[in-house]
Amino acid sequence: MTTTPGGVGRIRPRRLRATPAMRRLVAQTRLSPAELVLPVFVHEGLDEPRPIAAMPGVVQHTRDSLRRAVAQAAEAGLGGVMLFAVPRVRDAVGSQATAPDGILNLAIADAVAEAGDALVVQTDLCLDEFTDHGHCGVLAADGSVDNDGTLVRYADMALAQAEAGAHLIGLSGMMDGQVGYVRDALDEAGRTDVALLAYAAKYASAFYGPFREAVESQLVGDRRTYQMDPANRREAALEVQLDVQEGADVVMVKPALAYLDVLADVAASSPVPVAAYQVSGEYAMLEAAAANGWIERRRAIFESVLSIRRAGADHVLTYHALELAGWLAEENR
Repeated sequence: MTTTPGGVGRIRPRRLRATPAMRRLVAQTRLSPAELVLPVFVHEGLDEPRPIAAMPGVVQHTRDSLRRAVAQAAEAGLGGVMLFAVPRVRDAVGSQATAPDGILNLAIADAVAEAGDALVVQTDLCLDEFTDHGHCGVLAADGSVDNDGTLVRYADMALAQAEAGAHLIGLSGMMDGQVGYVRDALDEAGRTDVALLAYAAKYASAFYGPFREAVESQLVGDRRTYQMDPANRREAALEVQLDVQEGADVVMVKPALAYLDVLADVAASSPVPVAAYQVSGEYAMLEAAAANGWIERRRAIFESVLSIRRAGADHVLTYHALELAGWLAEENR
């Protein structure tokens, strides 16, 4: 092989990095708006959107501003929206989660009416926003979360969300057997058309902190008895396998950035599409560092979501979805 005096041979990888056009041509991972899902919060009884202090740029929506956000998401070509709701009244069993006039079910109907077939309207199926104790399920007499009793509530929630028009129901509570129980309930009600997103590998993470403010969480204690231990990698494979066997149409890894190894494992083996959630704490860290001038904001946001796609996510839930879609549109002009 002919070499230069410096010992460099004919193989020069830098040739494929020489220009923006060349880098675009050979890029191995790409982003498009259709792979992005925007999480949104709607708060019962608000007269105007309310900023969330820990998540600069994100708000608790009114029903009217939610519709506008959904319209923007559709116009931007996003893949979907994920709806979370904050009720005014909470109780031990999360009654407002299943009330036809509960804020989440009204928001689902609003979003579906606004988006039509332009977006996948995804919904959070969990009790934590609706309970006065803040846990993701109903409590047993000893104060522990009652797994099987919670499944009954989840089935009722799924039927209410399906009736409101949800396209993809996100089971985020990490109860054993939740996917199969909800799938059976939907099928028995003739709702075989409604798809299920299983938060299959959801870890008990410190990165959910700002989300707790966003939904005004009432939680005392933690969720380590049902969400996964951050120390465990292989356990995610079991959780995914069980959820797929029970009928999950899509599986999720959450959080995303701190669990890219888990995401890559799941993506390599899952027979169904894989989602990943760039959670509130990950969003807040990027925004805080950028606000202090420590990172270049646009590049860091783009790179962080690209890394999640590169690890294997088919689509990404991110609070930066609308902004990213705008940047991608600029690049493609």
